[in-house]
Amino acid sequence: MKPALDLASRPIIRRLPPGAVNRIAAGEVIERPAAAVKELVENALDAGARQVTVDIEEGGRRLIAVVDDGRGMSADELPIALERHATSKLVPDDAGDVDLLAIDTMGFRGEALPSIGAVSRLTITSRTEGGEGWQLSVRGGAMAEPCPAPFAGTGTRVEVADLFYATPARLKFMKSERAEVTACADTVKRLAMARPDVAFTLNVDGKKRFAYRAEPPGPEGHLSRLSAIMGPEFGENAVPVTLEREGVTLSGFAGVPTFNRGLPDRQYLFVRGRPVKDRLIVGAVRGAYADFLARDRHPLLCLFLDMPSSSVDVNVHPAKTEVRFRDAQLVRGMIVSGLRAAISDAGHKASTTVAAQAMRAAHPPFRAAQPAPPPRPAADLAGFGERQPAFSSVSTLSVRPQVPQPEQHAPEPEPQPTPEDYPLGAAVAQLHETYIVAQTADGLVLVDQHAAHERLVYERMKEAGAGRAPARQALLVPELVNLSEEEAALILEEREQLESFGLIIEDFGGGTVLVREVPAVLGNFDVQGLIKDMACDLAGLGQDTQLKDLIAETLGNHACRNSVRAGRRLTTDEMNALLRQMEATPHSGQCNHGRPTYVELKLKDVEKLFGRR
Repeated sequence: MKPALDLASRPIIRRLPPGAVNRIAAGEVIERPAAAVKELVENALDAGARQVTVDIEEGGRRLIAVVDDGRGMSADELPIALERHATSKLVPDDAGDVDLLAIDTMGFRGEALPSIGAVSRLTITSRTEGGEGWQLSVRGGAMAEPCPAPFAGTGTRVEVADLFYATPARLKFMKSERAEVTACADTVKRLAMARPDVAFTLNVDGKKRFAYRAEPPGPEGHLSRLSAIMGPEFGENAVPVTLEREGVTLSGFAGVPTFNRGLPDRQYLFVRGRPVKDRLIVGAVRGAYADFLARDRHPLLCLFLDMPSSSVDVNVHPAKTEVRFRDAQLVRGMIVSGLRAAISDAGHKASTTVAAQAMRAAHPPFRAAQPAPPPRPAADLAGFGERQPAFSSVSTLSVRPQVPQPEQHAPEPEPQPTPEDYPLGAAVAQLHETYIVAQTADGLVLVDQHAAHERLVYERMKEAGAGRAPARQALLVPELVNLSEEEAALILEEREQLESFGLIIEDFGGGTVLVREVPAVLGNFDVQGLIKDMACDLAGLGQDTQLKDLIAETLGNHACRNSVRAGRRLTTDEMNALLRQMEATPHSGQCNHGRPTYVELKLKDVEKLFGRR
């Protein structure tokens, strides 16, 4: 039995001393050097800074210094800034109340500076416009009196030395110096993405890590800043995202589907200028790119949400990295719709990195020169030129020797398209009965005929599901498909949706369904496999997946197996018809799995291959 509680020895409830309170807050707000950098840079931005310089030494453990050219603080304001819950970012109304939902700044909790001062040696030097420079020091929570100090210009310099020296146990949980530097750099980059009008500089151990100049206002300036951070390839392959609904505005840039990577680490979301991490964006982005990328590939994007302060709660987490939306479904729907519209506007555009990769592959690493082989006998080269095939704008499928044909009085051929007439040019040849070569006005295009036709078939399936009457093909002998009773019930529940795609099914009883008609665009295909795959997908339908998208994806996968295959010979007219359909079909720059359908090489790229440039 438990001993009886001794009420006489019960601990008395006491208030913690201010120093302990601040160290506890530091554990919530300042868990690592990057968190301190974030808080200090956000304060600089809220102070109206147009230039922010960050210096860190030994991963931020030895020193963090943030200098800005903002409004600065006076001698009277410096001690108040070090008090808990003191802030200039919330203004009480006439009754003395403060609306905590009306937040228009990067931060407002008033915990950062006292928390940092409680676990480090903190020095703040500041000067207001027309005033004198003042300095205030805090050592492990003990505050000194403000004293005059020189400071050039207007602004503030905050130095954090020996972070966590007052809480040695916390030092055991710090990661390697390299990891902490990377985290600090990532923090500054995220803030720089949101404020292209501000110049940012990061110095690490006395060496400049990066410097971003202030960009002009407008989308071009914003994309320039994003390209400087995410790489110039992002600027070349990004399309603008713009959408507005019910007072909520979505803007930003997203990469075309063929510009992707194996990790979702280049997907950024900003809410009212604040970088946040939200699981909402993961599902929304996956849904928007579901038609274009395999599940193990992820797009690059940077999105900005602007909404009334009453529509979002930014006071969810002490570090202000999470938010709560009043209408999360509206936000998710906007992200999906905005991204899909941007991808659609990109048309048949494919990533420029595809051509760049091809160019790199065409230039193998330097190798030492090898001795030249002995010259071949002259007899081996005789007639070499005569044996080569002709190669012209009307050459057919494969480049091979021409066999003389008897003279025939054939009708005059129809005029062929010229390269200048179309973005994807005019077909000139077929290589290995798999790739179409087309000449454009300023280069050439190489098309994967199977991947391209797969996308075209898939888009027709989506059009059918969007309400356009699909062409159906009646089966000569209706197909019986045996399923479990649960799977058959799932299929039959969605009979109307399936009919909109051209698939007519009936209940045959006992877990069996009868397929009478199928989409004509699929031609001859495995009906059994299609129905079984669809039943399996319906059973695992996730909350983030719409039924029509799932049906379209399943049909599209089967369309892939029935598209123009590699190894099929195409005539020049067929090749040109495929190119024209690609130009008229949205998203034709990538197949259903995110692979590019064509590679474009400019004439200057070809000239580089031969040393002409």
